[in-house]
Amino acid sequence: MSRVYNFSAGPAVLPEEVLKEAADEMLDYRGSGMSVMEMSHRSKVYDNIIKEAEQDLRDLMNIPDNYKVLFLQGGASQQFAMIPMNLMKNRKAGYIVTGQWAKKAYQEAQIYGEAVKLASSEDKTFSYIPDCSDLDIPDDLDYVYICENNTIYGTKYKKLPNTKGHTLVADVSSCFLSEPVDVTKYGVIYGGVQKNVGPAGVVIVIIREDLITEDTLPGTPTMLKYKTHADADSLYNTPPCYGIYICGKVFKWLKKMGGLSVMKERNEEKAKILYDFLDQSKLFHGTVVPEDRSLMNVPFVTGNEELDAKFVKEATAAGFVNLKGHRTVGGMRASIYNAMPKEGVEKLVAFMKKFEEENANA
Repeated sequence: MSRVYNFSAGPAVLPEEVLKEAADEMLDYRGSGMSVMEMSHRSKVYDNIIKEAEQDLRDLMNIPDNYKVLFLQGGASQQFAMIPMNLMKNRKAGYIVTGQWAKKAYQEAQIYGEAVKLASSEDKTFSYIPDCSDLDIPDDLDYVYICENNTIYGTKYKKLPNTKGHTLVADVSSCFLSEPVDVTKYGVIYGGVQKNVGPAGVVIVIIREDLITEDTLPGTPTMLKYKTHADADSLYNTPPCYGIYICGKVFKWLKKMGGLSVMKERNEEKAKILYDFLDQSKLFHGTVVPEDRSLMNVPFVTGNEELDAKFVKEATAAGFVNLKGHRTVGGMRASIYNAMPKEGVEKLVAFMKKFEEENANA
């Protein structure tokens, strides 16, 4: 068996070490005589798995005691509704729209109250992050919402918006655990795990305790109240047990690698290899303004759709898979999450150089 270099935006590459460990434990988890897939979420064995996963995440992110960590289902998309249902006390919230997922969250919020578009980069196909240092923020907003790393468009906030005292809510799905983060700057920081942390099916919500109340919008389902899950330590109903178990293994792998500051250095190094090539290439070019470039998702184009398609086809045959760009953007996109080895990026660049030489006159 030969493993490919998987540049998928999500579900995405996982550390090989984690996959091998999970394979070794598939039939018998630590002498329990069964797989984690089979065991009761109420068992002592599983209780240890979820509690250890939470503690390791708290260690990695230095999560303060006054924040709850919730392992939930429904992906990041369900949070688009859950956030206004739980936090829109004044029925008014601000959204900064920097990509498709922020736009979807903004549209969802309009069902529950007034969603104010504070800023947007849609005018230039979301290829930059707007200046958020002095936005016109109404006093009666319940929160300000951002998507911190834009998977499709390859942009990343390098500086958080000035919310002028309002609670910041951030979707960090595609930059989760890629660098150190000051959790205290957020009221809610959440992400679907299938990009940088684990298999699809889990969303992790880190929420300040004062935001968890009984006072939700009328009609909010029991399952969509943060309090329901916070009070039950994420075990109100059967959680995505196996997904959480894999996330726990990834947390241990990250600790072993040296933590989030080391991951940031590694990610910067990998991204530099690819961006440096794009900046000097005569065939390929990046689509994002340099100051707002993501370390995780790198979109690029040749400017010729037929050539883009040819590149994706030849790259796939050479073992570089899932490089096709999102349908709303076209071109290519290399997602180079934590688990993508530096060697994968180096080999991709070598392949791109060869393709450029062979297609110089195209």
